[in-house]
Amino acid sequence: AVAAGPLVRRYEGAARGRGVAAAGWRICLAHRFEDPWQPYGAGDVSLREALRHVGLAFRYFRWWYKKIYTEKKYAFIDLLRPVPLQQIYGCPLGGIGGGTITRSWRGEFCRWQLNPGIYHYETVIANQFTVCLRCKGQTVYQQVLSVERPNTLQGWNWGYCGRYAFYHALYPRAWMVYELPGQNVVLTCRQVSPVIPHDYKDSSLPVGVFIWEVENGRDEDVDVSIMFSLQNGTGTKEDRSGGHWNEPFSFEKEGERVAGVLLHHCTRVNPCTFAISAREKTGTEVTHFTAFNPAGSGREVWQDLLQDGRLDSPTGKSNLTEEEEVTAAAVCASCRVPAGGHRTLELALAWDMPSVCFGSKEKLHVRRYTRFFGSGGDAAPALSHHALTHYEEWERKIEAWQKPVLENSQLPSWYKSALFNELYFVTDGGTIWVELPPDCCAEDLHGPAGAGFSHLLPVLREYGRFAYLEGQEYRMYNTYDVHFYASFALIMLWPKLQISLQYDIAATVMKEDIRLQQYFMFGQTAQVKPKNVVPHDVGNPDDEPWQRVNAYLIHNTANWKDLNLKFVLQVYRDYYLTRNSLYLQDMWPVCQVVMESELKFDTDNDGLIENSGFADQTYDAWVVNGPSAYCGGLWLAAVCMMCKMAEVLGDAEIRQKYMDILSKGKEAFERMLWNGKYYNYDSSGSDTSSSIMSDQCAGQWFLGACALDQGEFEVFPKSHVVSALKTIFEKNVMSFAGGTMGAVNGMTPDGVPDTSSVQSNEVWIGVVYALAATMIQE
Repeated sequence: AVAAGPLVRRYEGAARGRGVAAAGWRICLAHRFEDPWQPYGAGDVSLREALRHVGLAFRYFRWWYKKIYTEKKYAFIDLLRPVPLQQIYGCPLGGIGGGTITRSWRGEFCRWQLNPGIYHYETVIANQFTVCLRCKGQTVYQQVLSVERPNTLQGWNWGYCGRYAFYHALYPRAWMVYELPGQNVVLTCRQVSPVIPHDYKDSSLPVGVFIWEVENGRDEDVDVSIMFSLQNGTGTKEDRSGGHWNEPFSFEKEGERVAGVLLHHCTRVNPCTFAISAREKTGTEVTHFTAFNPAGSGREVWQDLLQDGRLDSPTGKSNLTEEEEVTAAAVCASCRVPAGGHRTLELALAWDMPSVCFGSKEKLHVRRYTRFFGSGGDAAPALSHHALTHYEEWERKIEAWQKPVLENSQLPSWYKSALFNELYFVTDGGTIWVELPPDCCAEDLHGPAGAGFSHLLPVLREYGRFAYLEGQEYRMYNTYDVHFYASFALIMLWPKLQISLQYDIAATVMKEDIRLQQYFMFGQTAQVKPKNVVPHDVGNPDDEPWQRVNAYLIHNTANWKDLNLKFVLQVYRDYYLTRNSLYLQDMWPVCQVVMESELKFDTDNDGLIENSGFADQTYDAWVVNGPSAYCGGLWLAAVCMMCKMAEVLGDAEIRQKYMDILSKGKEAFERMLWNGKYYNYDSSGSDTSSSIMSDQCAGQWFLGACALDQGEFEVFPKSHVVSALKTIFEKNVMSFAGGTMGAVNGMTPDGVPDTSSVQSNEVWIGVVYALAATMIQE
């Protein structure tokens, strides 16, 4: 522990959340060795416990070293190489599942997620918009619209004054306003991505559109040019690997024409073509510069634009880049804006990476958008044209979706912002959306288990397979214990994607993975995935998701208490919101087997499951023992939904079975956990069992969302729910950081944060939103 000290102090901050290894290091370093085999105070651990966590830490380090340096792979959670926090990111570009490119609120192109699930945090300085103003045949102003002053491209005019620019975002759109100093000209760049509820075509497209509104406040006409420059690549070493090339293009369809440059990024794995383009129309001219060196001065491009507000538009392809050489291109849209007038210039960025391999390189997956634009790698011109000729329709649909919320004066502004802006993760969560191979059958996907679902294949064939990461630094797809919280976004906005995801989870439940795996916690070796339990996740993007599940190696999650329950809760919630009876019929046998698996945790047959004395649920560093508010509440909610599903499906025997369990379990839950104000964290009688858990009403949240919180199906007395929520608000919210940071996960009854674990003393954003939703429901 002492040897690890400098390492821990350097990295422990990044391990907050589910960083159990770092938690182990922190416990070891903080422990006072006065009575080495006993805790020295409430919430502390004995030396024996501390040494167990040291073992965990070194098992992790040994695994991490092998993964990074021997296998040359990414760790599913990399506690030793955290991504530094940069509060620069704005609205990402791109639809769902085709990769994303994030711009900062200062305009840089600064985060890249094109290879599925893998992020590059690189600001590529050549990727810029530049404005040129000309009056009476003379250039009067030419400026890169960036506050940066880089040491490359020094032939360009950098250092735009940030006081004259403003950024706003309401996902999936963003606005950047430039009041050009001394020019009496205002530019507004509106950035649009095709993220449209209930749309399963355009929402999959890897494109972004930039609509430049030009307002001329002068008393004379102004010729305005907007130049969009882009480096061939994403700012990584692959940009210098050689063999990349650019070429101009034009694409005309139904009387609409776009023109620009294709940048062919010819990597060995997952090659991609970028396209920068502009829409040609009456009064708008589009010119281009096919290739220039973004590592040089850039003077040739700058002078070309400065001379006449146009680019030279050479014909033909560029040369292939040599090794260590980089290349870039530019497209320029120009128009004349009359005195006191207004004009619009439309530019677009598209990227075509139709076929992708995950890290294992075992299978080739074809992205969703190829259903509409082909998988030959030549779709970038058509994508550009579609984006520039359809963005107005996208905006009408986006406004129709958002307007009722935005114009509702009863809703506070923070709520409106959060509701839409937090949705960015649906596209920027390492998201992948792929098509099934045309000759695929259910057994190809999930073996014999796949054949048991009558509608699995039709659903996946029509809507594809969908996966997103737990987090950008937690590289596990469809992590199910936390998808539980986020799943409302899918079922309410893209319900077919939630149904598709659920079919993949259900089929995985019914099969097993007999490979053995050593887990960091306790060092135990166990089967990767037993039959009849819900997986923790469907795999690591650096391996082969869907084929090899459970990338999470901290605990053996087969004994977690919440995963199976969250599946049942989502199945009925999905049915309640979609009324898809075929889906319910397919899911019903799976619900029965996972609940049977769960029943073994009711060791005393009182209708209530018990936790097992370790962190056996989503709070995977927060120990819980015996009946608990969180898992017990989820259990009773799932039992209630089993009764309701059995009623809908006419299964009287199963309904009666779970009604009996529910009757007993409700009584046990109230008797063992209700203390008159809220439900205790657990019933172990430990120093922290009376902690106030902010997430204690998670089961009630789902019941309320499905109208199962009253009448014969009322599980938790309404007065108890309201009392618990008021206590959480008073203690976990208002007594923590002055009420400014949401709800801390755990709070002691006397108003001091529960420090018995790393996680009890944290705020988890998704949990706080779920808590707020529960409060609104009540």
